[in-house]
Amino acid sequence: MDLSPSAGPPEGEITMRKKAYDPAGLAPAAPRYSQVVRVTTKSLIFIAGQTAVDSQGKLVGKGDIEAQAEQVYKNLQTALKAEGATFDNVVKLNTYVTDMKSRPILHRIRSKYIRKAPPASTLVGVTALADPDYLLEVEAIAAIG
Repeated sequence: MDLSPSAGPPEGEITMRKKAYDPAGLAPAAPRYSQVVRVTTKSLIFIAGQTAVDSQGKLVGKGDIEAQAEQVYKNLQTALKAEGATFDNVVKLNTYVTDMKSRPILHRIRSKYIRKAPPASTLVGVTALADPDYLLEVEAIAAIG
């Protein structure tokens, strides 16, 4: 099997099955999040933490959490597409943010990209990221096949 970045999923691969839910005994998750995601799949895709850096390596939206969030989700979308996946294939997201007050903005931007069964997710407030101008970073796990 060719695993080069441009290869994408093999022809004729079966569709991944995903069940996202909040099981009895756990409090309901926040809107657009799931407590548990069960996946039947053949392939997992691990996407490194994405920041608001464009394809030229330049920061988008210095000091602007909304602009940075848009760029982060565009970067995730690009990485998913490279593997023949979409946000529907995402089963886990970890979000690291330097200001928890930006949560409503992050939720709004995320909702533009994640519309179906939401992935299991974690939001963590951090004091700093790899570059002092990064306001958030999001990593993803997706499943296909």
